[in-house]
Amino acid sequence: MAQHATGTVTHPPISPAPNRGSGEARRCGWCRRVLPEQGSVGRPRLYCGQACRQRAYEQRSAAAKAGLPDDVVLVSRTELDGLQDRLYQLRCALEDVQTLLSEKPTKAELERSLTDLVHSTGRLDRLWVTERG
Repeated sequence: MAQHATGTVTHPPISPAPNRGSGEARRCGWCRRVLPEQGSVGRPRLYCGQACRQRAYEQRSAAAKAGLPDDVVLVSRTELDGLQDRLYQLRCALEDVQTLLSEKPTKAELERSLTDLVHSTGRLDRLWVTERG
């Protein structure tokens, strides 16, 4: 992930669906809903329906008109700051656990530190790519 001066963040391209036989659920390339199972004949579906296909086309067209690469994701400064804050909380929780482990902690101290770590991770988990509204 790289942040550009324009406020854009580039991520590696998101594959709409994993390879066949990978065990992962195939997801719509736009809304990320799980796609229904498909037989072995024909091309794999990329979108769950025409509306998602159209939205993806519109996004690709707008990105091309603006001269942006396909893998650019636009986020507001507020969203980016929030994500960075949460990542900082996770880093601090990890450092606390590492420090505690080097000091021969009591069971209660270790439980408290690990609870804080899980709490920080849980908040980040809610930021995972979900269906678009």
